[in-house]
Amino acid sequence: MASHAEKKLTPSRILIYATLLLACVAYLIPVFIMIITSFKTTGDIRSGNLMSFPEVWSVDAWIKAWSSACTGVQCNGVSGFFWNSIKMAVPAVLISTALGAINGYVLAKWRFRGSDIFFSLLLFGCFLPFQVILLPMAATLGKMGLANTTTGLVIVHVVYGVAFTTLFFRNFYVGVPDALIKAARLDGAGFVTIFVRILLPMSVPIIMVCIIWQFTQIWNDFLFGVVFASGDSQPITVGLNNLVNTSTGVKEYNVDMAAAMIAALPTLVVYVLAGKYFIRGLTSGAVKG
Repeated sequence: MASHAEKKLTPSRILIYATLLLACVAYLIPVFIMIITSFKTTGDIRSGNLMSFPEVWSVDAWIKAWSSACTGVQCNGVSGFFWNSIKMAVPAVLISTALGAINGYVLAKWRFRGSDIFFSLLLFGCFLPFQVILLPMAATLGKMGLANTTTGLVIVHVVYGVAFTTLFFRNFYVGVPDALIKAARLDGAGFVTIFVRILLPMSVPIIMVCIIWQFTQIWNDFLFGVVFASGDSQPITVGLNNLVNTSTGVKEYNVDMAAAMIAALPTLVVYVLAGKYFIRGLTSGAVKG
């Protein structure tokens, strides 16, 4: 026991934990300020300081941010933008994850002539900056009649995200023994049966990795939202930007902070509920190969 205690108190361990603690504090201070400011009244903000707790805890700023704050010429809060993001993110995440699973399965276990070239070209999409595809994607959506629509945003995020999900699933399925697939073929299982009954049940960790990755990227995206959407189809990031930059007199920092917290809550919930699967999926092959 003594040796174990001495090991804990070594200078190197103390330095490591102290560094981690400082990093944690530095990371959480802005979040702490946002939370307590969102519950302050305008008087509290003027009379106190950033780190002070509100004298009277109030949810008025949250209510206003959700339902009546001005985001340009309209004063309907960020609720409409929030639901736009839900309608955009959920189908985009599900479709890109499903396509990535099928692509990864084919590239890992049903190799064909030119599959390596196809995979390399697909990976090239992971390194394309967002700005490169703005003009061609805008032209494509215009020809499809989907410009400035939520459906158009879904397509944009699916196209851009499928390269990442394919990479994740392909690297995960490479670790599945080929003998398992061959045995299933000998038993008469086909392409769909092997995928649905053998690979998918063991793919929960990597599915969660893709869901968390895609949801975070799509929900937090601003560039695609501001370029490919307008009016009633804009996502929460654009609505938050409009709210913060709309001036109607006195600057209401509590409302701005409440709106920012509303925009951040879905990704926070996803990480809290599925974070352990994210780590498990990464260590199971998502970043190997």
